Amino acid sequence: MGTSKPLFRDLDPDDPEPETTEIESLCMNCHANGTTRLLLTKIPFYKEVVLMSFSCDGCGYKNNEIQSGAAINPEGVRITLKVETQSDLNRQLVKSDHTSIKIVELEFEIPAKSQKGEVTTVEGVINRSITGLEQDQVLRRIQHPDAAAQIDDFIQKLQTLKELKSPFTLVLEDISGNSFIENPVAPKKDPKCTTDKFKRTKEQDHELGVFTPDEVSGQNSAILQPIAEDDFTLEDLEGEVMQFPTNCTNCNSPCQTNMKITKIPHFKEVVIMATTCDFCGHRTNEVKSGGGVEAKGVHIEVDVNGRTDFSRDVLKSETCDLKIPELDLEVGPHALGGRFTTVEGLLVAMKDQLNDSGFSHMFRDSQNDESKAKMDAFFKKFDQILDGASKVTIVLDDPAGNSYIQSLGDADTGLRITRYERTFEQNEDLGLNDMKTENYTNDC
Repeated sequence: MGTSKPLFRDLDPDDPEPETTEIESLCMNCHANGTTRLLLTKIPFYKEVVLMSFSCDGCGYKNNEIQSGAAINPEGVRITLKVETQSDLNRQLVKSDHTSIKIVELEFEIPAKSQKGEVTTVEGVINRSITGLEQDQVLRRIQHPDAAAQIDDFIQKLQTLKELKSPFTLVLEDISGNSFIENPVAPKKDPKCTTDKFKRTKEQDHELGVFTPDEVSGQNSAILQPIAEDDFTLEDLEGEVMQFPTNCTNCNSPCQTNMKITKIPHFKEVVIMATTCDFCGHRTNEVKSGGGVEAKGVHIEVDVNGRTDFSRDVLKSETCDLKIPELDLEVGPHALGGRFTTVEGLLVAMKDQLNDSGFSHMFRDSQNDESKAKMDAFFKKFDQILDGASKVTIVLDDPAGNSYIQSLGDADTGLRITRYERTFEQNEDLGLNDMKTENYTNDC
């Protein structure tokens, strides 16, 4: 048997077996039969895509197209950028087909699905808008001179934006969650850009082709059946490793996820999920709380001064923000997900994710020497922390209260834990504003 390969492989011109699929299909130009070639691949720093190329030997017509092959994100994304300098205009930007773009100060909007997805810059968005408005202006000035004059005035306003005589606000809203704006000060938090996740409406799910089993079948689906109360006892669940089919987050190939319920000493029950892909070798593990949302959020600070602190157990939930003040580094709750590991394992995971992410390679491969030097200096300092040469403080802030760091005893002065009341916005993010406080769990 040959070696198994991922379903979506890295884009590589030297790949000896690119695994293209050829399909006989109708030519829309001459209506004879042509050939469509499909290639499943990965664009570096972006995601999985399906490349399609059509050619007709009869009339010579050719067409190329690209479609997303990645899973649809569970939430939409809204990115707001304050554009103030030339470097902001040069920020790289990724938008999908479902992205709407707004320039707030001009009350200008590019509707979703009016343009194909692309990788461009903020200035490129403005230039493409100008090009679109200038199209047919020659004819319009003859047939509709008043409308043409208004469009010319608006084009001039767009041109003025590039001169940055005053700041302007760019807003990307993407129900598929597949849009992105470069952070030039990464891995530090971007002071000019905010990213908000939002839950899609049922209509937006349908627009993306996402339907519930009941909506697909028109009746109660047999795909997901509730577990009867006496089918599994807690002892059965705690003693058994369960499996369910899923897709690899790295190459999208089918694989199995193992799941087990376990108890963290002096804390609570958690659900541990681990996935290993037999095709690309990618491994992931994730931890979710088995005890619900706590009545209060938790703020944890731990001083890391040596090997003893590296060995502390850590549970970072999927709702927990992570900061290292000495590095000016802040990692949002979705970056690492839920994870049960040690302090050292958490630091290594942070470094690996930063090193493997698109912006790290984007900066290191950039022609901007300042950006490359900044990123190299950051990783050098990170290595010093992992070697124990630099002391740091790790800060966990979890509004759900489901994160934990192991204490080394009653005299442990390097660990500080504070519980706090959540704000209305934090409760809203956790979906708790319709619930009563007395229904929260408080196992600690």
